[in-house]
Amino acid sequence: MAASEQPAAAMKRRHKAQYVSGQQAKRPRGGGGGGGPRQLELGMQGILITCNMNERKCVGEAYSLLNEYGDLLYGPEKFTNQDDRLSGSEEEEDDVEAALKKEVDQIRTSNEQKLRRFQSVESGANNVVFIRTLGVEPEKLVHHILMDLHTTKKKKTRVILRMLPISGTCKAFMEDMKKYSETFFEPWFKAPNKGTFQIVYKARNNSHMSREEVIKELAGIVGSLNPENKVDLNNPQYTIVVEIIKNVCCLSVVKDYVLFRKYNLQEVVKSNKEELGQQNLLSASQGEKLEEIKLAEEDTKEVKPEDKNQGEEEAKPNESNNQQA
Repeated sequence: MAASEQPAAAMKRRHKAQYVSGQQAKRPRGGGGGGGPRQLELGMQGILITCNMNERKCVGEAYSLLNEYGDLLYGPEKFTNQDDRLSGSEEEEDDVEAALKKEVDQIRTSNEQKLRRFQSVESGANNVVFIRTLGVEPEKLVHHILMDLHTTKKKKTRVILRMLPISGTCKAFMEDMKKYSETFFEPWFKAPNKGTFQIVYKARNNSHMSREEVIKELAGIVGSLNPENKVDLNNPQYTIVVEIIKNVCCLSVVKDYVLFRKYNLQEVVKSNKEELGQQNLLSASQGEKLEEIKLAEEDTKEVKPEDKNQGEEEAKPNESNNQQA
């Protein structure tokens, strides 16, 4: 009897040990681990990054880039080695109670330890990565990165497209956005502060917001803070970034939006020669289209109005002949 119970007990232990390991494997992985929320939510600050399909590689590039420049601006990050112990060994545990107790202790330690400077969270949209920041000014950090890339023309990423700082979040409903923006915009636009501005808007997985309404209402708030704030769509001092994902509205106010090619990391590193080449190709393409339109207009002019009338008159006798037949 004892011999038959032993295999059953062993199977039970293995089953529970596998469950514990499975729970560890399912735990979301970030750039530094630690506790905290695992998806984009209200009250967060961070960096919204767009990419082309490969989100996993995008996260890796983002951590590398942000840690490089974060250390330059804020000094090396200080943290404990608890995260390394969290991943732990996934070997089978002989003692089920000890394994479960270890799991609980790890979760408690994870929640109690200091959060990392950069942490990837679920954005809620495809091809979009959100890096939650702690103890960092998102606008300052991203502007510093883009300024360096623009100056050196050194390409440091392959899959990251745009990198937008997010310094405020609120509910993606018009009344909530208006109430939040009245205070959020003050550092840039409340008198005596002033400046020219534009608003760029993008919504993902959200169908109840109107682009025109959002831009109109937010522009009205900026104007109410100081009548000298003026709209400039060509080269504004400030660009108000509005990024809506599901029911979360992400906001920021950035500088040099035009200079840094809409905060596109792939475009900002291109040399003036490359930019000129692209402009020439675009001009040539537009010239070809204009030439095609011109030729089409000339073809239509070849049929003169009097020729057309003459053709109609010639057709009339034929019609009468057909009727007689």
